Amino acid sequence: MGRSDLDLLIALREEPADADRDAVRALGEAVDEEFGQIDGVGTLLHGRGRLLSEPERYDLGWFVACLCTPLLGEDLAEYLPRYRPDSLLARETNGDLARWLPRWRERIEGAQDTEEARRPLVRFMSRHLVRTGFTLVMPRWQGWTSDLREMAEVFAAYYPERAAQLRTAARHGREPVGDPVVLRSYVDDLGPWLAEEYARVHGTKAPRPDQRLPCG
Repeated sequence: MGRSDLDLLIALREEPADADRDAVRALGEAVDEEFGQIDGVGTLLHGRGRLLSEPERYDLGWFVACLCTPLLGEDLAEYLPRYRPDSLLARETNGDLARWLPRWRERIEGAQDTEEARRPLVRFMSRHLVRTGFTLVMPRWQGWTSDLREMAEVFAAYYPERAAQLRTAARHGREPVGDPVVLRSYVDDLGPWLAEEYARVHGTKAPRPDQRLPCG
């Protein structure tokens, strides 16, 4: 039986309250526990106004229009533009890695010193780094894929000197290990290099006033 994580986006008519976030968290935990095919549920919860706002047009808006399949309610993609894999899209989707790295270090330091506690961090950070590496070269490749292996291979064609690291990260994104050395290499080597190269090539993402650390 195959297994995969499940990413959900819930769009409310108004901005979500704490009770909404608690309900979504409980839903994700229940779905993850009930279905053996699901290996972790990550849920984004936002109001309709934010999803369709100008600052989010090339971030959450792109996610809605291009990576989401509508299940219930209105299809918000009708209100969003047609997207192209250009530098603007790259910058606004993944051009904020430098701002997340200090928080990643805090999470690593605050995690219990066990393999079980570190595996979710390895999985989350691995996937984030692979996606960032892929979107770094996406405008040159002129396409999109959600497959971590393919993302790593596309990146490798443009940055062969870092290819082995991203291929390993893609593997850990699917089959995480609990090795603290892996986490340290992400925040001390691969992550800082990728953030610097991203800023050089595409610039940095415009900050959001209420930006939260993404879930794993």
